Amino acid sequence: MNERVTEIGATICRKLEEEIAELREDTPSRELLGSSVEANVETLLHALRHDIPVTRVRAPTAATEYAKRLAQHGVSLNALIRAYWVGQRRMSELVFAEVRATDIAAPQRLDVLQAITTTLFNYIDWITRQVVAAYQGEREQWLENQNSIRALQVREVLTETSVIDVDAATESIRYPLRWHHLALVLWYPELSTDGDELRRMQRFVRELAEAAKTSAGPLFAAVDQVSAWAWLPFRSLPADPVGAVRRFARDRTEAPCFAIGTPGAGIEGFRRSHRHAQAARAVALARGADDPMVFSATDPGLSAAALLGGDMAEARDWVSEVLGDLACDSDNDERLRETLRVFLRTGSSYKAAAAEMNLHFNSVRYRVARAIARRGRPIDDDRLEVEMALLVCQWYGGAALRRDPA
Repeated sequence: MNERVTEIGATICRKLEEEIAELREDTPSRELLGSSVEANVETLLHALRHDIPVTRVRAPTAATEYAKRLAQHGVSLNALIRAYWVGQRRMSELVFAEVRATDIAAPQRLDVLQAITTTLFNYIDWITRQVVAAYQGEREQWLENQNSIRALQVREVLTETSVIDVDAATESIRYPLRWHHLALVLWYPELSTDGDELRRMQRFVRELAEAAKTSAGPLFAAVDQVSAWAWLPFRSLPADPVGAVRRFARDRTEAPCFAIGTPGAGIEGFRRSHRHAQAARAVALARGADDPMVFSATDPGLSAAALLGGDMAEARDWVSEVLGDLACDSDNDERLRETLRVFLRTGSSYKAAAAEMNLHFNSVRYRVARAIARRGRPIDDDRLEVEMALLVCQWYGGAALRRDPA
């Protein structure tokens, strides 16, 4: 068999392409596949012939380079692993045929087959570990490089002062900038990192795009190891894209935190949706890690609250001036603020507020009176400021409140 390495390699290579479509379809790497298989056959046969322990064998250069090439081309790791086990099966068939054709006594034939089979299995197991490590290392580095390049290109598109050739930019970032867009900003809390955040966020965005029925693949751009930007493209905007995103994320316990922008069209919509998602994220981060992980710029009042939250110390002082003691961080004041907010939003209607909050009419009247008393002055003259301050409290929570309840 040592004298027929090229022939045996070609036989196994044909079998791999026959059974594993991903390898067959990866045309640029097919020649390297043949070199990888032949190098593995030669290395294995030398190990058998000279009784070399498998643990001393290094994966052939062609084999590791082929694994790296698959990683670069996006061929799945499963296809690579399957190739080695399919190759082992075909190699076993060829070995058995050789042994059967050899004039060896039956007991010795069994011993020979057992020895060769054991070495073959150990070889495949040992080499597979090495090529998997090569694949994973290359994939991580390749994704990091690709993400870095794409992130730079995306930042150029986002620059408001630059003049962009939309068609050229579309080709460069491989994303349809003339369509409708919904931007996302994704992140994982720093304390929960495990080194695989970018891969998990990419998978989340890809699966989200499928669930939201986007008209093309999503755009993903890494910001750092724990945060990223993304856009979902639509030829025509669906009825409720934000709702679709929320429904997808609702039951996914390992989903990243993310903020959603407002839908927009064209390159200006692409930029505006991203700005709004960034603003929603700023609200989420200021509010704290214990709060809901999904914030959307389309949520009523959030965009207005975001405008007032650029300087949280200043915002907190302003809220305290407007709301007085009602701005204290206590459960009772929180109930009073929420009741007053709903009351004002429903046109100062006790009945409408009671229906929305599922409370008795008199309970709403009592809470509104208590809220005004806690504030220390009527709300007739500065009602708009009161409503804005209540919005800031709603979205920023404790970050906008006083710590010294009266």
